[in-house]
Amino acid sequence: MKTNTALLLTSGFLLLGASNVQAGISDTATLYKNPSCLCCDGYAESLEDQGIDVDVVSNRDLGKVKKNAGIPYGHGACHTTILGDYVIEGHVPFAAVETLFEEKPDIDGLALAGMPQGTPGMPGPQQAPYEIMSFTNREASPFLTL
Repeated sequence: MKTNTALLLTSGFLLLGASNVQAGISDTATLYKNPSCLCCDGYAESLEDQGIDVDVVSNRDLGKVKKNAGIPYGHGACHTTILGDYVIEGHVPFAAVETLFEEKPDIDGLALAGMPQGTPGMPGPQQAPYEIMSFTNREASPFLTL
């Protein structure tokens, strides 16, 4: 009986630890996308699967959205998401978003350029490592490779 109780307590603490990591992530987001882009909807759904309420805004002038968000040249993607105090550009995997909110670096956001296969919202298997970049003042730096 003592073993079962200890196992239950240990499992409970592990689950609490996991939810505390995610508790630091904003529970609401705004995703700006082209009205005809379906993979952006897939990314929004992947955030919703993580418990984030996503407001999807269809906007044909994404260039202006990206400029206002400070996306560095060459690091753009098909959608821009505002999550808490950060900008998430493109199909950034949730593991990178979790790391961002765990570390809380003094940056503007994260970017994954293009539409890499196998990322949230994009079909198919991963073809190459995902080079997630951080950016501040329109300058990009390596953040994480997944």
